[in-house]
Amino acid sequence: MEMTWPPPFRSRHNPFTTDIDYSMTNPLSSSGSDFPCKGYHRLLDTAQGGSVVEWEAGQSYGLTLGGSATHNGGSCQASLSYDRGQTWTVIHSYIGNCPLKPTWEFSLPHDTPSGSALFAWSWFNNIGNREMYMNCAHVTISGYESAAEIQERARPPGAPFYGRPALFVANVGNGCSTLEGADVEFPQPGPDVDYATSRSAPPQGSCGAFSALKKRSAKVFRA
Repeated sequence: MEMTWPPPFRSRHNPFTTDIDYSMTNPLSSSGSDFPCKGYHRLLDTAQGGSVVEWEAGQSYGLTLGGSATHNGGSCQASLSYDRGQTWTVIHSYIGNCPLKPTWEFSLPHDTPSGSALFAWSWFNNIGNREMYMNCAHVTISGYESAAEIQERARPPGAPFYGRPALFVANVGNGCSTLEGADVEFPQPGPDVDYATSRSAPPQGSCGAFSALKKRSAKVFRA
């Protein structure tokens, strides 16, 4: 499976692509050597790495997925990075049934920083080899202060964007893995979560403390 909108780096759907990756539907290397973004985050601001969409803080949008090998779904996340892929902030988690439909909706917190960012879709498949999939696109956010301006002053406790968790990472040689046949329950899914699972399980190994956050402030949809 792959993200088709917003169009990722080196995707055939990306108008800036000159060197198409015909294996966009492949998972990340199990060694973690191409985490994040299959290594394509390095194309940011190059000729192949232009911004493909402009979004406004506080508004709702959708990401689109394509492909046919859905591996019985699984769990996905949408996240943003403002430091060229070094750190990621989760804006929405989808536990179960992902990616069994083409479009997945999310909302940007009203204090999402303005400026250039990396947007990522990541997926942990339900059945098959224990894998992590991740595609990334260059996006532009408007409507709020820039990340630099925000850093110049103290952020209020519980700020909607900066109070969100980091991207969940597993199955890439980092000591954390997911259980086959179950939709992974993210240790920290964040406040915006969709549930559509008949069987879920926490990750295995060194993944951080399992959180009960999923039981609070979440939209719950169970299959």
